Amino acid sequence: PDDRLLVGSRSLPLRGDVASLRSGRARPEESLRSGRARPADEGRVELVGGNALAAAWFGRIDYEVAWSWQRSLFDARLDGRCGDSVMLVEHPPTYTLGRSALESDVLYGQAEREARGIRTYHVDRGGRATYHGPGQLVGYPIVALGARYDVLGYLRRIEAALIALLADHGVEGTRDARHTGVWVGASKIAAIGVKITRGVTMHGFALNVATDLEMFGGIVPCGITDRGVTSLEVETGSSPPLEGIALQAATHLAVAFERELAWQQPHSLLASGGVDVAAATSEPAVAGALG
Repeated sequence: PDDRLLVGSRSLPLRGDVASLRSGRARPEESLRSGRARPADEGRVELVGGNALAAAWFGRIDYEVAWSWQRSLFDARLDGRCGDSVMLVEHPPTYTLGRSALESDVLYGQAEREARGIRTYHVDRGGRATYHGPGQLVGYPIVALGARYDVLGYLRRIEAALIALLADHGVEGTRDARHTGVWVGASKIAAIGVKITRGVTMHGFALNVATDLEMFGGIVPCGITDRGVTSLEVETGSSPPLEGIALQAATHLAVAFERELAWQQPHSLLASGGVDVAAATSEPAVAGALG
């Protein structure tokens, strides 16, 4: 099919309350999806733009803003207007619900989520519920995989990069035969959820560095009920700066994707996708990150 997802095929609104998971109802202004339609016969995108992987650290960015920028870069990659890239960010407390999510995956009611400052979004990636928040590195690779791409192979490359990053800190990360992601023992330290359209990827991974793990108590993480979560801080007793972890992640992703890393300022990365950088800088949600 034209629009390939790792898990699920049901279309969901990006915003609105959890009940809309079942109804599928969302007012137009509540959706973060692009209204841009693409014919199914346009074909998949071939690798273009050289051998570089452009990467930038954006700091803490609201999920909605980061999603908009990611979509701009994704559309530009689909159209061949830019090369491969990866956005590296940190989010305020956020629950995201993928296309396979169930109402029962969210354990906190709306009042509890509001009291804890957690925003909830329904997103178009595969998978179920996950948490993003302070102390967690989130990466959004936007990469053209070519006409004959391998979804599982792409996921394994992300896992390999994160396992290599953990090894840099003396932590043994492993794969699990049943569940995508990276694990330390029986506990998940990194979640992965992606969308691939015409061979171009979006969404990505979340690595717990110094994350408040109690926030995972408000969801059933990735729909898995018999495993725990952990973080780099729990495993090592230290909390390295996220920006340094972001650079390490970009370095290992470049190796995994067989690219040369081009570390950039956020302005440059956004400009490659046609984002109005001046307007982006003026948004309160990004104050301090791009200003």
